Amino acid sequence: MSNRPKLVGINHVALEVGDLDAALQFYGSLFDFKMRGRIRGMAFIDMGDQFIALAEAPVDGPDRSRHFGLVVDDSDAVRVTLKAAGIELFGRPGINFRDPWGNYVQVVDYREIQFLKTPEVLRGMGLDEIPKRDSALRELREKGLA
Repeated sequence: MSNRPKLVGINHVALEVGDLDAALQFYGSLFDFKMRGRIRGMAFIDMGDQFIALAEAPVDGPDRSRHFGLVVDDSDAVRVTLKAAGIELFGRPGINFRDPWGNYVQVVDYREIQFLKTPEVLRGMGLDEIPKRDSALRELREKGLA
């Protein structure tokens, strides 16, 4: 038995952006979210029990491989929104794009991944139960998580 702490999930992701107001406008045009809070030079986008921290800082261009993954309830709607905004997707599989500051963002559908929110957390986020696809359920069962 190890006395090392176990990873449980992502609490938050911090991104550097060149313009905080423009970043909030950009992400607000793509996703429906509420603000957790804002302080000088930083804004916090709420995702239920997790959040994204946006920090205003000089940006020296895109990072090629580091990225963060957002879980959404409807990946098809994200594709439509990105296309309408003229945002280019790259790589495969999935939905991969860069924000205006070069941050690499990957979007995955809640139904397709081994990631669970309790019914209480989903309700608190204003979401009904989102059914998992068979492949995700199989992965969860194999790990004893469903």
